[in-house]
Amino acid sequence: MQLTWYGHSTVWIEDSGTRLLTDPLLRDRLAHLRRRRGPTPRLPGAPDAVLVSHLHADHLDFGSLRRLPAQTALVVPAGAARLVRRALGAAAAGRCTELAVGDRTTIGRVTVAAVPAAHHGGRGPWSGHRAPALGYLVEGQARAWFAGDTGLFDEMTGLGPLDVALVPVGGWGPTLGAGHLDPAGAAEAVRRAAAAWAVPIHFGTFWPLGCDLIRPDRFFRPGDDFARHAEAVAPGTRVRVLRPGESLTVRRP
Repeated sequence: MQLTWYGHSTVWIEDSGTRLLTDPLLRDRLAHLRRRRGPTPRLPGAPDAVLVSHLHADHLDFGSLRRLPAQTALVVPAGAARLVRRALGAAAAGRCTELAVGDRTTIGRVTVAAVPAAHHGGRGPWSGHRAPALGYLVEGQARAWFAGDTGLFDEMTGLGPLDVALVPVGGWGPTLGAGHLDPAGAAEAVRRAAAAWAVPIHFGTFWPLGCDLIRPDRFFRPGDDFARHAEAVAPGTRVRVLRPGESLTVRRP
């Protein structure tokens, strides 16, 4: 399994000839957020499917989905296809596979299973659209957990053992609200999930306009802080802190 992190929660997962893309954010600007690190993503090809963890605009970005080939399959939380139809039209909604926790689907030669995430499931305060936030287990030659955006939850202990965990460790602003993992919480998450490898995501890419001088340490530090916490509480997990555009190849022992 080869993983390439493009910043924020966007990860290219290639396994057994199947290519998946998580929560694509392929633009340099999203509302008040600007890409502050890493180049504009240039994908190595067309993904077979996109995995969308939840409805928040920095995870379900319709501008980025429009940049992908029209035949790309979309795996979304149960109830999200209605919002996709409204934004992208009936054809795009027809490409959606809706999953609830416990559901699974086969894409190419890999299996994708929906697992819980402790995170708000709405689109935003001015939208009536809701769907449960999810994580995904991707299993082919290796077994990966894409956590999406989440806080700690008890069921993490049932996810493993994992070959790799793609785990959020920060955010896009100087503070984190409920339903998020900070570096210490993310280390506890990979300990519970018994991950052989862990890659921190959801940090150090986008930053709000005007916040360059406000707690800049919160922008760059979460990845390295996570590595230190994981060494202490999950010594069996090897951590790889990627820069946007860097890759990691994971092999099952």
